[in-house]
Amino acid sequence: MKIGNHEFDFKGSHPYVMGILNVTPDSFSDGGSYKSVSDAIYKVEEMIKDGAEIIDVGGESTRPGYTLISDEEEIERTAPVIEAIKERFDITVTLDTYKSGVAEAGLKAGADMINDIWGLKYDRNPGKVTSDAGCGIMLMHNRDNTDYDNLIDDVIKELNESVEIAKSFGISEDKIILDPGIGFGKTREHNLQVMKGLDRIISETGFPMLLGISRKSVIGLTLDLPVTEREEGTIALNVLGYNSGCRIFRVHNVKMNRRALDMAEAVIYS
Repeated sequence: MKIGNHEFDFKGSHPYVMGILNVTPDSFSDGGSYKSVSDAIYKVEEMIKDGAEIIDVGGESTRPGYTLISDEEEIERTAPVIEAIKERFDITVTLDTYKSGVAEAGLKAGADMINDIWGLKYDRNPGKVTSDAGCGIMLMHNRDNTDYDNLIDDVIKELNESVEIAKSFGISEDKIILDPGIGFGKTREHNLQVMKGLDRIISETGFPMLLGISRKSVIGLTLDLPVTEREEGTIALNVLGYNSGCRIFRVHNVKMNRRALDMAEAVIYS
């Protein structure tokens, strides 16, 4: 798959690390850490040195109880940062948004792909914006309740629904990446079951799979740890996800996850 100027082989053994850059004051893990463009650029440079191949820029927190902000405010937070990253680094940039206006502004600023946490089910128009720009899209499983008939069956069905929405706008299958949505519309037990069912989700949807479990509450609830002490749990889940077939890993600590995933690749594919 080509994303921006870079080719990605998601069918191979290589694990791709996506560094999280939240330019928000209230994200659950790193909110308020990057209050200026220069702060953000410093962090991006560090993540690239540590092995990130993708930078995911987000301008609105999606933690439980987050405050919805206007398109204008989200654009003001993200567009200048995206422009600055693309001016300075040869790195793939994705924009974490589910709003069409923000997506359009981000793509104009230089983003290479949209990362939609609602899988085009909150606002379908990012599908049109993405299609018009000739870019790809990441579609995450999400819902506003936890009432499943059969969890894995439902996740697969609802991811496929998002794929059909994307295709209805003319986005080709070779421009689609899926995300099982750990931490979204799921209880702790659901999240653990999704981790166990990743191989089936991947095989039955047939698309490259992104795993975004970095420091999430499933780790904190399972190990009884605050957000500042969840790195080992993150690494463990990413290695399990890699073994199940995930190839993109959205993380806060690039260096530690890069090393762990490279080690897992060396063992599994030796």
